[in-house]
Amino acid sequence: RWRGSIYKLVWPDLVMFLLVYYTLSFIYRFSLDPDQKKVFEGVVKYCESYSDLIPLSFVLGFYVSIVMQRWWNQYVSIPWPDSIAVFVSSNIHGQDERGRVMRRTIMRYVCLSLTMIFTMNSPRVKKRFPTLDHFVEAGLLTENEKSIMNDLNNKFPRHTKHWLPIVWAASIVTRARKEGRIRDDFAVKTIIDELNKFRGQCGLLLSYDSISVPLVYTQVNCTTVLFMFFPMFTALQARSILNKNSIFHFVQFFFYMGWLKVAESLINPFGEDDDDFEVNWLVDRNLQVSYLIVDEMHHEHPELIKDQYWDEVFPAQLPYTVAAEQFREEHPQPSTANIEVPKSAAEYSAASSIRIDDIGDHAVNHLVLQYDDAQSGIQFSAGPKRRSISRVNTRERMTSAGSATSMNTGSQASSLHRSGSVKSVIWRLFSREGPTGTTAATQTPVTVDGGGWS
Repeated sequence: RWRGSIYKLVWPDLVMFLLVYYTLSFIYRFSLDPDQKKVFEGVVKYCESYSDLIPLSFVLGFYVSIVMQRWWNQYVSIPWPDSIAVFVSSNIHGQDERGRVMRRTIMRYVCLSLTMIFTMNSPRVKKRFPTLDHFVEAGLLTENEKSIMNDLNNKFPRHTKHWLPIVWAASIVTRARKEGRIRDDFAVKTIIDELNKFRGQCGLLLSYDSISVPLVYTQVNCTTVLFMFFPMFTALQARSILNKNSIFHFVQFFFYMGWLKVAESLINPFGEDDDDFEVNWLVDRNLQVSYLIVDEMHHEHPELIKDQYWDEVFPAQLPYTVAAEQFREEHPQPSTANIEVPKSAAEYSAASSIRIDDIGDHAVNHLVLQYDDAQSGIQFSAGPKRRSISRVNTRERMTSAGSATSMNTGSQASSLHRSGSVKSVIWRLFSREGPTGTTAATQTPVTVDGGGWS
């Protein structure tokens, strides 16, 4: 009720607002003569006439919308080491000490990289790990690794070294492949891609820290709210004195000031406010879960047994408890589920019932039965006999040049005309078996002469 509440954020400003309000009220009622009261009332009316010209709701609403979107995007950008741990555990084999050291070291480097990012954008984590010595004491870093980092920091002091543990992890993956602990290059690529993705999200968090909401935008919203509500700028409290119902002015102040405080507390979710991200918990959780996946659970799974729906293939419905029985839901229905078409209206119209049989032979030949193979040089054409054509038969005719056999066996009206050297096609047509197991050559007599074949 108190931690992270609007009351905790607004109460100092509300106390000052009431203090100034009652001070002006006391001066107006007990310290001013009638002429001075008229002057005071004139100033109040003048300020009141211009107070509604500032679109405070629009300015604050747009600002809070941007801050809330940025706040959620920063949370989504936090990388989680779970996927890397799963890939490492699945692809780096070996129950011996060497395999365990490789898997655990890779995940320690991954967690170390994220923790170093947190020390750069979160005061909570910075106070927990102020120096590299604290990383060594916590077990995220070794003395030798600390010496390497210190040496690089001395040689290249201008750039942060949060990416260095990811480079070390990638080198261990390469070594595991050379030692045969990773069995194919695709697994190596998968792990390296996950490491690069993790590094990219760490860099994105650092970018959110270095590139914040422009300061002028924040100042515009803060000054607008202050000028609207404090009496030395807008005389809002004095205007409330003239109105008998002044409680709504307090509510208005509470609303707008609370809106501004919400944006101020969410603009940096890695800070020390009540609703900021629990980054210290993330540091502990990531290392514990990573070690659990790559070491304790490495190549372990429960016994393979048949599930209780083995004979049913799938359950008709999962059971409900007594408390959940009232929430039993039916399968959602589509929008047209209740539309019924009468049988008389379901008949096809006369205009759409024309069959291909009713089309002339010339149209059929041009639309369906002509097939020109550019590679074989053979042209298929239908004979004069009219035949019923279905979509399936059409697809069979159009598959390949060798499918001409099915056309010949289905109808004796088809003929083949030679337009080039097609020796291989002829032998394929002759050797292909018909539907009864005999060859096409035995089903359809073929005569070969000097000028061609038919």
